[in-house]
Amino acid sequence: MRALRILLIVVVILGGLFVIADRVAVNFAEGEAADKLRTTENLASTPDVSINGFPFLTQAAAGELDDVEVGIDDYEASTGNGAEKIRIGELRATLRGVAFSSDFSSATAATATGTATVGYDELMKATKSEPTDIGPGITAKVVGLSDGGDGKIKVSLQATVLGVELPEPVDVLSSVTVKDDNVEVVADGLPEVGGRQLAESRIRAITDFQQTIDELPGGIALDKVEAAKDGVEITVKGSNVELAG
Repeated sequence: MRALRILLIVVVILGGLFVIADRVAVNFAEGEAADKLRTTENLASTPDVSINGFPFLTQAAAGELDDVEVGIDDYEASTGNGAEKIRIGELRATLRGVAFSSDFSSATAATATGTATVGYDELMKATKSEPTDIGPGITAKVVGLSDGGDGKIKVSLQATVLGVELPEPVDVLSSVTVKDDNVEVVADGLPEVGGRQLAESRIRAITDFQQTIDELPGGIALDKVEAAKDGVEITVKGSNVELAG
């Protein structure tokens, strides 16, 4: 019995040492992956990387990780307009089936899903914020974007009629969708401005707009979008996502 107790104690100790070694290894790997991602994606700050599943060492020996979570703050995505960028406040992604090369220099995720948040102040860059003619003696510009409820964006217009600025903005509820690499905002209904019904094409030149969001990390792409309290929340996805190279 004494020998059995000693054996059990040894097994427990070895198991504890394995767990400690596994956690040390995974923490080191997470730090290395975060540094690599920061370098390859030219990020302003080090991202958060969490390697899930246990044991890590067994996954590493097989050359593939089951589940990796990545968080990037203030990511600057391309707008498709030269050097102009759009800031994504939060980009979070869950990567599945992350296979890496024998020398750990590159890694590819079989699938990736996640979310990205773009503030209304950033989305304002795509609007016409300078006065634009929309009818005889009438100009308008976009002065604000906000949550309109039920997944809609409220587009606020400031109009001037015959040189007189209207005392209150004209608010338009708009639908927001994803088309390819673009977030598109389209008015659900057209407002009267200064008591006048304007030509649809002219008013939509102000109310409707789109923002390209391209070159996301690893080639992930926009999937769906919905208006929220502080900005639009975008679902992103991808397959065969290159994480480093």
